[in-house]
Amino acid sequence: MVDKTRQSKVFESLDERHRKAVILLFEDELTDEQIANSVNRSRATLSKWKKDPLFQQAQQEYRRIALDSYVPDAIKHLNELALNSKSDMVQLQATQTILNMAGYGTANSNVELDKAKVRKANAEADIAEARAKELEPESSVDDNDGFISALKNSAKNVWSDDNEA
Repeated sequence: MVDKTRQSKVFESLDERHRKAVILLFEDELTDEQIANSVNRSRATLSKWKKDPLFQQAQQEYRRIALDSYVPDAIKHLNELALNSKSDMVQLQATQTILNMAGYGTANSNVELDKAKVRKANAEADIAEARAKELEPESSVDDNDGFISALKNSAKNVWSDDNEA
């Protein structure tokens, strides 16, 4: 097995006290005062460390490493639940979680559901296109010319009526 702590450059670049503080903060079992005492520093110093971007990056690296190490046991536990749980619902949820993690869909998606969504979207687009065609005027260029002439005449009449008054 690969030692993943060796893969974290920032975490490894810290001195022993900083690394210990990162680990204790992750474990979340001690107060900041207790963590500071365990690394022989003051609470104020630990507070400064926690604000340092390099220390924060080391915390993120360590968190990723620690959580990655839990994954195999979590998957084994899910498998045990899927196979041995007394509750059908727990078995179903554990099985779905394993399948989702394996890339066989998500809780909100699967191949058939995705195909149905595409068919629905295409049908809705066809309906919208048909409605748009119904709303388009069926006029030709001649009709438009006649309409424009009528508007001009109407405008002339309004203009002459205003001038005569």
